[in-house]
Amino acid sequence: MDLELTGKTAVVTGASRGIGLAIAEALTAEGALVVGAARTVTPELEKASVAAYSIDLGTSEGATTLIDSALRELGGIDILVNNVGGGDADRLGLGAFTDITDEQWRTLFDLNLFSAIWTTRAALPSLLERRGAIVNISSINSRLPAAGPIGYSEAKAALTSLSKRLSEELAPRGVRVNTVSPGVVGTPLWRDPNRFGGKLAAAQGISHDDLLATIGESFGIASGRISEPEEVAALVAFLVSARAGNIVGADYIIDGGTLKVA
Repeated sequence: MDLELTGKTAVVTGASRGIGLAIAEALTAEGALVVGAARTVTPELEKASVAAYSIDLGTSEGATTLIDSALRELGGIDILVNNVGGGDADRLGLGAFTDITDEQWRTLFDLNLFSAIWTTRAALPSLLERRGAIVNISSINSRLPAAGPIGYSEAKAALTSLSKRLSEELAPRGVRVNTVSPGVVGTPLWRDPNRFGGKLAAAQGISHDDLLATIGESFGIASGRISEPEEVAALVAFLVSARAGNIVGADYIIDGGTLKVA
């Protein structure tokens, strides 16, 4: 299927690896001109973009700088994918509510919610002019809080709500806003034993290998396996294309059947 993205311009945040990198690669493969941003720019991101920026997207200054740079590079923005999220697993607590500091709450909300607010606000004039599309990458944790850093699920729930609000305001003006909410995805976040997956395994008293081997069962994934970044990217590429021209305000779940209710 030709998604008719050739020549379209796109900004993808959190694009150095995992889902964000897969999205940048998918859009580039469809002919779009991609500007990617992340805290650390990888060779893979440089290959998948016309420009890549090392920027802290957990600050308003960083988010605004990214959009200003992208506008200079691209001349305008047709597509905005707010993918950056998560947090630094080495610094985040997995304890009880009373154990979590204000700093963790602020860090997770800045990265998972406010980064999307800041980039969207900065890019909106161009998106309105070009009748563009926004996709915000949320999580099934927005509907089903699970084991993980306190503040993450709450921030993603707010992001999903923000997407719906924006879709109502912007659709009559020609800008489509949708959400994609993945379950567990085979990114370094889970597969790298030094990142969140390893920390979660340690908290559960099991090995990282055992966590990965049993994750389908322990998370109740109907398909029996986790999703891959390329599967999420394919969905995003479709949603930002003209082929999805009347899909507005939707939240697409891609979790192998983890969620059991509508």
